[in-house]
Amino acid sequence: MKVKVGDNVRILAGKDKGKEGRVIKTLKKDNKVVVEGINMVKKHVKPNRMNEIGSIQEMEAPIHVSNVKVVTKDDKKVAKKEVKEAKTEKAPKAAKKTAEKKTAKTTEKKTTKKVEKKASK
Repeated sequence: MKVKVGDNVRILAGKDKGKEGRVIKTLKKDNKVVVEGINMVKKHVKPNRMNEIGSIQEMEAPIHVSNVKVVTKDDKKVAKKEVKEAKTEKAPKAAKKTAEKKTAKTTEKKTTKKVEKKASK
């Protein structure tokens, strides 16, 4: 996982899209992270011996890693990892040959028509 605890992230999808927060916890098995103040859900707690009165607590729920992006501290822009790909402008050999054949056939047809016209006159 590229996101670590303490990273500042921006939410890319979901009900909190566009918000920013700090990663509190990472769940590596599930590929999820818990972000501070994001994806808040209400949990109903039943009364028990320690908690005599039941209540409704708000807590952060995990969000999938694909829905967050690490934000740089300096300019608050989304950081993207650059992928260097060698772009080649070579056409496939088969395409070149067929293109050459097509142009050769059309020029042959034009020249033969001109020769036939001159011969008929």
